[in-house]
Amino acid sequence: MKSIIVAVAALAVLSSFTGCSDDPPSVRVVNQRATKANVQFKQANGNTINHNDVESGTYSNFQDVAEGAIVVTAVIQNESVSPATTFNASNDNNYTVVILGGDPPTLRVDTQGK
Repeated sequence: MKSIIVAVAALAVLSSFTGCSDDPPSVRVVNQRATKANVQFKQANGNTINHNDVESGTYSNFQDVAEGAIVVTAVIQNESVSPATTFNASNDNNYTVVILGGDPPTLRVDTQGK
């Protein structure tokens, strides 16, 4: 009987590590350019989220988004090019859009589990 209780407890602990989670994906911006930027996240459901006035060398706060395709566009102060990228957002992940300092400006998306 004691071994059954131990087995059930061990199974409960293991299932808590492998269980499905419903934490929505989150996005933020880090700006490696010398000037500030406005970044728009257009979600698959049609909603948009804006991170405006992200200063040089700073991070914006994380903000939850819907799962699915996300189109990201950055408008950078004093730049004629507005870089864009697309990625697929999944639950249980944080996404950091990095505005890179090269010429022309480009975007990179870094992913980290929650």
